[in-house]
Amino acid sequence: MPHPPEKVWRAITEWEHLRAWFPAVVEFDLRPGAPLRFGVTPEQVRRYGMAADGFTEGEILRVDPPKLLEFSWAGVDGDGEVLRWELTADGADGCDLVFTNVFDDRDIAAPAGAGWHAGLEVVAAQLDGREIDWSPLDRADELASEYERALAA
Repeated sequence: MPHPPEKVWRAITEWEHLRAWFPAVVEFDLRPGAPLRFGVTPEQVRRYGMAADGFTEGEILRVDPPKLLEFSWAGVDGDGEVLRWELTADGADGCDLVFTNVFDDRDIAAPAGAGWHAGLEVVAAQLDGREIDWSPLDRADELASEYERALAA
């Protein structure tokens, strides 16, 4: 990413940025062992009929600003997942962002990959100062078949 780690860190940890792309309303304290709470977004209520008061929980596993954030959460299927964000300065005022989503259910690999792909496109647009005029959920739907083909190969 052509942005310093500190700027990317804000995009993945501050609510004013997260609400545009993260697939949940998230409340957290950035310290190891702290609990997390993931609520349903208004778009999920509208689109999927999810209960507005629904939520899952997780825990901050590791945090080292602006280099590493790792947390657990109960994904949409209720199974536990681990999300890990690693930022490494690239020496050219930018950084490499490596995102890892660990889960057990192979059936969610394509939709999860498509969803995170779409979300990270929003992050890139935010960091570049570009407006988006599309829904990350619509974009994930568009990408899902590509991820299904890639996983089948």
